[in-house]
Amino acid sequence: MSAWLQRPELIADLSWRQLDTQVLQVRAAGSMVIVKAAGPANHHIGREITAHTSYTRPLVERARAGRMLHSSRDLNLLVLEYLDGEPLENTVGELAEDVHFQAGGLLKALHAQERRVDEDYEFRETAKSVNWLDKQHRIEPAMEREVRCRLAEYRPQPVDVVPTHGDWQPRNWLTDRGTVKAIDFGRFHFRPAATDFCRLTVQQWQQAPSLEAAFLRGYGEDPRSQSVWRMNLLREAVGTAVWARFVGDEAFESQGHRMLHQALQNF
Repeated sequence: MSAWLQRPELIADLSWRQLDTQVLQVRAAGSMVIVKAAGPANHHIGREITAHTSYTRPLVERARAGRMLHSSRDLNLLVLEYLDGEPLENTVGELAEDVHFQAGGLLKALHAQERRVDEDYEFRETAKSVNWLDKQHRIEPAMEREVRCRLAEYRPQPVDVVPTHGDWQPRNWLTDRGTVKAIDFGRFHFRPAATDFCRLTVQQWQQAPSLEAAFLRGYGEDPRSQSVWRMNLLREAVGTAVWARFVGDEAFESQGHRMLHQALQNF
């Protein structure tokens, strides 16, 4: 890394601490950059490298995402341009209609680049949810039985998939003098477009329902279909409840249980 940055100076550690990913704000050669690194078992850096190699260009060209400057898949390491702006999570701005309108437009720019049919996506994701339920968790037995029943009776069909962010919510948005920017493509993958709506649906849009309409105006359409969408929400809830238990995030685990209750009501 020193060959890339030449005497880097650490400014701040921005890591979330839930995984082994390290996110560092560094000054190098008079410029500010973000350095991300992780252990060999961590897949997030590789996904982010893929995103920045092929799919963030529409956002980078509008100065809405940082440009990747250096990367190494072997070292699980990348260096990004530093983006000016303040995180929107837990601020008044995360419930602002203009913020969600802009976020909808940015997401559409990402999604619109490519579309393909995935014959097995729904089967794989449903199987993952069953695997989550086989791990240690604190989901009530009656609820677990109902969830397993809904997963077992679902008949997966081929779906269109697009390049998705994977964690599209104010935690990964910045605001810079009213302009919304996107960070952290570590969950990048080809998925149905609607999956990038899940986090907002169970969080900010429940607090302020008008935000959903603003987001859709920015996005330009609504990609959700009822039969698949309710499974998106159910699988998201299962993953949230069990993963949060695994990393010891009790608040997020509680949110996962609320999500499960709400998701089952859709059936």
